[in-house]
Amino acid sequence: MLAVILLIWQQQRLAAFFGIITSPEPIKLNNSPQIATPDLGRRHQLSYREWVDILNQEAKVAADQRPPHLTILAGDSLSLWFPPELLPEGNNWLNQGISGETSNGLLKRLKIFDRTQPEVIFVMIGINDLIKGMSNGEILDNQRQIINYLQKKHPTAQIVVQSILPHGAEEATWKGRDKLLAVANSRIRQLNQQLQSLSTKKGVKYLDLYPLFTNKQGNLRREFTTDGLHLSPEGYMVWRSALQIYSEIELKPQRQRSAPEKG
Repeated sequence: MLAVILLIWQQQRLAAFFGIITSPEPIKLNNSPQIATPDLGRRHQLSYREWVDILNQEAKVAADQRPPHLTILAGDSLSLWFPPELLPEGNNWLNQGISGETSNGLLKRLKIFDRTQPEVIFVMIGINDLIKGMSNGEILDNQRQIINYLQKKHPTAQIVVQSILPHGAEEATWKGRDKLLAVANSRIRQLNQQLQSLSTKKGVKYLDLYPLFTNKQGNLRREFTTDGLHLSPEGYMVWRSALQIYSEIELKPQRQRSAPEKG
């Protein structure tokens, strides 16, 4: 799958530089009015509670309208900034990402989309935990509780745990660079292996994005990031391709098997 995704990225890389909007628009399901989501460029002016309120409003729209093929992105700023026009077609996407989010924070707000009926829930969380100094054990325990909660509240949904992405190491320019560099990419790889084992044990799917984003040194590739932590348009193109191919290979067959027979 890695080779296929990289091939697609090579074909699409030029498109990533032209005409791509890096700030997602407010969700608009069916013909409902758009929710007044603030410009993401001003996200740091919002309190965490204000962001939770915004996501709660968007989840309520999705719960009331019950759009077909609802797919949820749950996570931190990496999910939050996913350009909506780059998300794979064929699904209605509900973005539940918050900048700076931790696994504990995500766990506490999963109830926001309890009333929705998603087919798939993609979870990516953990990098901010590492930056804040949390242990692997604490992160895994929160991940375990997240999976348990989602399995209980959304028994028919396919839950996909996504690997934590690498960072740019010495090339990083992110404002929290010192704290970021204190987290070795080798540790992220180790934690991802533990996440994969946890996912297998809990019976949920695992999407290993990590190798798609690394250079020969095992760090986040320069062209895929804006500051060594957050993704560039090219980085989102790679993620999009991974979601698209993974959905076709791993999720679509299961969706077809679980569909009621006609006749």
